[in-house]
Amino acid sequence: MPGQLRKWFHQVFFFLLFSFAGTVTQYLILSFLPYLLGYGLASAGFMWPQKEMSLFGIGYTWSLLGYNVLRDAAGNVQIGGGLGYFISFEAASFIAQCLNFPLQRNITFRSHGNVLYQAMWYFIAWILISLVSNGFNNLWMPIAAAYVSPFIYNILVISLAGNFAMVIYFFIYRIIFPEGKAGT
Repeated sequence: MPGQLRKWFHQVFFFLLFSFAGTVTQYLILSFLPYLLGYGLASAGFMWPQKEMSLFGIGYTWSLLGYNVLRDAAGNVQIGGGLGYFISFEAASFIAQCLNFPLQRNITFRSHGNVLYQAMWYFIAWILISLVSNGFNNLWMPIAAAYVSPFIYNILVISLAGNFAMVIYFFIYRIIFPEGKAGT
């Protein structure tokens, strides 16, 4: 196998492996943390900016930050929305990225660049990707919550958000994790 092809195969294989591990980590955290945070945070509305929308007969509020408070047919608060879900989603994403950063940097891309510089750009990328991902998720999550169980709902959230981020991160990593020694 030629050197460049072997390098790409190595990078894609380990990138996908570590990304999948991050996705599983996020799913596990997102499955349990909202319940640990409880109904108080699930019932606390936290959204910015707010734009009222309606799709498929379901009215909801769209935002870049935060999630709608979820309610059942009787109007009772459900776990899976509000400030509790926002904190859970961001905590799950941040923890997964903290695990992913050293693995992608050191194993996938074998980079020896300035770790503080790389961490700074990684953090900036995470914030921007999180904003876009949250904005996208808030277009469809209220509809999904009305039709599927929390088990399926969390799989959809992590799969769609994770796959979107994964594609973008691969190319960001290729920029911020150059191979070789620092300064070369």
